[in-house]
This record gives sequence, C-alpha cells and structure tokens, in this order.
Amino acid sequence: MCGITGIFDTRGSSAISSTVLQRMNDSQLHRGPDDGRLHIEPGVGLGHRRLSIIDIATGQQPLFNEDGSVVVVFNGEIYNYQQLIPELQALGHVFHTKSDTEVIVHAWESWGADCVKRFRGMFAFALWDRNRQTFFMARDRLGVKPLYYALLDDGTLLFGSELKSLLAQGGLRRDIDPLAVEEYFALGYVAEPRTIFKQAKKLSPAHTLTIVRGQPVGEPVAYWDVRFSLDNPISAADAQAELVQRLQESVRLRMIAEVPLGAFLSGGVDSSAVVAIMAGLSPEPVNTCSIGFDDPAFNESAFAQTVADRYHTNHRLEIVKSDDFDLIDTLARLYDEPYADSSAIPTYRVCQLARKHVTVALSGDGGDESFGGYRRYRLHLMEERMRVAIPQRVRGPVFGLLGGLYPKADWAPRMFRAKTTFEGLARTSVEAYFHTVSILRSPMREALFSQSFKSALAGYDAQEVFNRHATQAGTDDPLALIQYLDLKTYLVGDINTKVDRASMAHLLEVREPLMDHELVQWLATLPSSHKINGQEGKYLFKKSMEPYLPQDVLYRPKMGFAVPLARWFRGPLKQRVRDAVLGERLAATGWFNPVYLEHLVEAHQSGARDYSAPLWTLLMFEAFLRQVVDVPSPSLSGATGLGAPLLASS
Repeated sequence: MCGITGIFDTRGSSAISSTVLQRMNDSQLHRGPDDGRLHIEPGVGLGHRRLSIIDIATGQQPLFNEDGSVVVVFNGEIYNYQQLIPELQALGHVFHTKSDTEVIVHAWESWGADCVKRFRGMFAFALWDRNRQTFFMARDRLGVKPLYYALLDDGTLLFGSELKSLLAQGGLRRDIDPLAVEEYFALGYVAEPRTIFKQAKKLSPAHTLTIVRGQPVGEPVAYWDVRFSLDNPISAADAQAELVQRLQESVRLRMIAEVPLGAFLSGGVDSSAVVAIMAGLSPEPVNTCSIGFDDPAFNESAFAQTVADRYHTNHRLEIVKSDDFDLIDTLARLYDEPYADSSAIPTYRVCQLARKHVTVALSGDGGDESFGGYRRYRLHLMEERMRVAIPQRVRGPVFGLLGGLYPKADWAPRMFRAKTTFEGLARTSVEAYFHTVSILRSPMREALFSQSFKSALAGYDAQEVFNRHATQAGTDDPLALIQYLDLKTYLVGDINTKVDRASMAHLLEVREPLMDHELVQWLATLPSSHKINGQEGKYLFKKSMEPYLPQDVLYRPKMGFAVPLARWFRGPLKQRVRDAVLGERLAATGWFNPVYLEHLVEAHQSGARDYSAPLWTLLMFEAFLRQVVDVPSPSLSGATGLGAPLLASS
C-alpha cells in the first residue's frame, strides 16, 4: 500500500520542478513512510511513498524496465504476480526484483493497455513509456484503490492517490462543482468520476486513461464490467461447495506478505467468514482485531469473541466510548472532499487498533453488495412486486398523491412508514432505489438549497448518477439491478473510500477477499434466489458457512457499524451542530436556505424529528470548507481566503 503522485506535460517537455513534486509527494507521507522517491525527466515527474509489504529489500519505486524506458509508480497489490512472472520471463523479460510492481512494466511492454486485464488485485498506477511517448493510468475493477487527476489550462496533468497531492502542486483551482454538491447531499459522497472541485476528476474503477504526448487528451476507457447473467445452472449444493473453494483461493492470495498480517473481526457474517477461512489456511493463529462500544445498542463484540474463541485467534479488543466524536476535523482533512458516512469514526478506530499489531489486515467489505445482504434489498424487492402489479400510469399519480399527503414517521420501522413506501411506489425501480439510499431526498434538497444555488445546478439531479449506471447494467432483474448500482456507486464512493483513508491514516494495508473480481463475476452468474431466499439475505453465503460459523453469528439481525448521532446532536454535540449548521461558514456560501437549516436543527434538538443524518452531512460539509477549501494553496497563498468558495458554473 502506497501513495503515488506526479506531473505530466501533455503538450511538450517542459521542466518539472523537483521542489513542487517533492511537496506533492510529501503531502501523502501518511500513505508510505518507509521510502519516498522521485523520478524526473523532461515533461515527466513521478513520486512515490512506500509502505513496504512485498519484496521489502528491492521493490522501491519509481520502478523501471530493463533499459529504463518504461517507469511506473503503483499503489496496491497484484495478487497473481507470482503466476505472471514466469509467463513474462518466457516472453524474454528480465526481472531484477521479486515485486508485483515490476510485473506491471513488463506486462505493459508485452500487452500494452490490455495488461490490466491480466491483473488480479487492487491497484492504481501511472506509467510513462518514453519510446512510445505515452502516459498511461489505470484503476482496479472495483475501485478499491483511489486515483485522482486534473488537466490544467496549460496542458499539465496532475495525478495522485489523494486530492491533497494535486492541491499541493498549487495550480489546481478550488472552484467547487455545484453538481458535486448536489451529489454529496443526496448520497453522502461525490460519485465517480466527479470530484468536489470542478477541475479535478476521479479515474473511474475498471478504467484506463492513455495519453500520447502532443495529442489531445481523450476520455478514459473501460476495460471490464460485471455482468449479471444469472444463468448458471449449478445446483445449490454444488454452488455452496464452489463458493467455499473460491473464498479459500481469494483469501489465500491476500495472505501473501512479508510483514505481520491479520484481520478485522466485527462479529458480522462477512468478517467472521474471512477469519474462518484464514484460520483454515494458516499454520499459526490468526491475528484479529475488534472494537466495541460502551453503549450495548451498538456493541457486537461478544459475537466477535465467539468466533475468535472458536478459531483460537490472537484477538485484540478495545472498547470505544460511544461519545467518540473528536474526529470531525481530522476526517475532513483525511478525505479532502465532503464525506458523510459516520461509520468513518469506528473504522478509523479499528484501523488504529489493528496497526498496533499488524501491517496488513483482511476485511469483509464487499460482501453485502455481491451476496445480497442489505436489508434495503429485501424491502426493495417487496416494493418491486407491487410496482410490477400496478402500471406506472396508475402508480405515479395515485401513490405520488398519497406520499405527499401522508405524515412522515421517521421513528417507525420502514415497513410502517407509509409515506416512504408510497413515495417509492410512485417511482420507477431505479428512481425508487435512489430515493431509498438518499440521505436528503429530493424534496429535502429542494428545501435545503437556495434559489441561486438551484440556478447553478441548471436542473441537474443526482438521480442521473443512477440513471447513467442503470443503462449499462445489462439486466432488468430487480435484485441484480440494484446490486449493480451499489457496486458502481456505494461500494466505491462510500465503502472503499472510507476504508482507504482510514487505513492509510494509520499506515495499514487493508485487503478485500470478498471483492475479488473473479468471485464477484461468478456470483453475478448465479440466480438471485441464491442471494435472497424468502426473507433471508446472503442465503448461499450463509448456507456455505454453516460448517464454519455459529448459527447466532450467521442468522442474527445485521447491526452495522453505527454511531449514536441522534443522541450526540441533542447532547454533547448540541452546540457544535448549531454553530456549524447555523454559523457564518455555511451562510457565506449563499447556497443554503437559512430557514430550512434552522428547521433541521430545531426539529431535531426538540425531539420532534430525527434529522441526525442530514445534520451530520451538513456538519461534515462545513468542516470540509474550513479544513480544505479555506487552506491557502502553496504557491497561491491567500488567494482563496476565508470567504465563500468559488462556485463553478455547471
């Protein structure tokens, strides 16, 4: 796990400032303290921060091919590199290291842009081929590793693992994209390929970008997509057996390391399954880490202990106070963009704990998306059966009217929230799912934003993110469609972003066996009944794990990694919420309706409504403005100042 950054002159061979490149590289010191090196030649500057995991002795970067004409900086792991080395050697390549990084340069020489199709792993890399005068960037299939880039007005391309490295160059404008703000308040993150800044982008998962010097910079190209064919005729028993084999292979590949290795163990199905598989593959006890909360309503550490006892792991548990809210500004600086998943707090803490004992940790992330584990999936399927039974021309006006008239009941379980159900039934399947996952739904965003901000949006609605992906899904199966949407949006923008930043803040590499692309693609061939059977989510996964895990771990209600926001905002964070949401910084933007902001705070703090999620979203946006936007650029000191951020036109 590392940090990469760099500068490329797309038009010529201008001199690259070593001072600027060093500053960009040093901004990501937290991603790799073991080594930090630069490569500079006319028009090209590459920087790398290293956290040594594999081939500690000789795997330093930037790394070159035999004659020095190809150079790469790389973040991540190529898990099948040991299989690729002999294949590349047979093609005449000479290896000088035992690292997975060197596989990239030789694979590029032999296979060009198609090299990424041969890689199995999590990766983001940038490569310069002097002979071909070609700059090449790539990101892994499921977006585990991040990659940001920006094309400046003078033709300079900046890239980095985090936005802060681009900002450190000094030339990136901090004009905020209003469309990104709309996406953030709908989803809690800015969706790929957009970033919060108009001039910068994220390279989307499973995409590459090829730039030939002197030619116009084109658009990224997709090299893979998951296809939900749902046509695998395999029996249930055979599917269970094959799933276990595939899990074992995926976990085994991710246990290759030259440093201490362990796993997160929350007590949920996904992380418990990973630990069980690891225990079967490891001759030594597995190192496991859990955090618990002093509030029993949020504490599932007893289930983690049950799994740890069964597999005799070296288990570490730390109890975190439920009032652990001192990280707000820290998180804003870590993420560089507004980010509103409050589970970033316990994720930060469990990474902090794990790093005390290991350098690499396996996680259970990605299981809900591929196995069908979210409760919202089952609720969506229930609504979908009604949508199918009643034509849209009837559903739209009738349930739209009922949804508008029916009182809101945030306090009730969703199945009893008729307003939410009516609103969902009035929409198409994709619109309904977007409505379900939105933090501030469309009517709330309409009330939240000022008229001037809505004018800047020019009619843009974050719903378009889901619409765009839905056209590529290749399936109209109700479950497969929303799984595809989550793999493209929530998994990348929320889960992977959260884990990458939290782990890198503590010099910890996190690996993701349930996001192995071959496993994900195989699961997509299975009928949806293998994922949700009746009211049981993760049906196949749980059945396959019955010999390995206790029933009360497999079949208990999902708890999640939550924090008590509602109580915080009426108690210890009451004044902080008022100061942030009703204070000068948000008001200075001119983007928000002050009357509605007042309503959100007063209604929540009086106990009339639970607005904890919208308030947290606003709190983190205000922290982002203070901690990122208001910090002067290195070479443009004071240009941004402390006033309202620039709002780029859409």
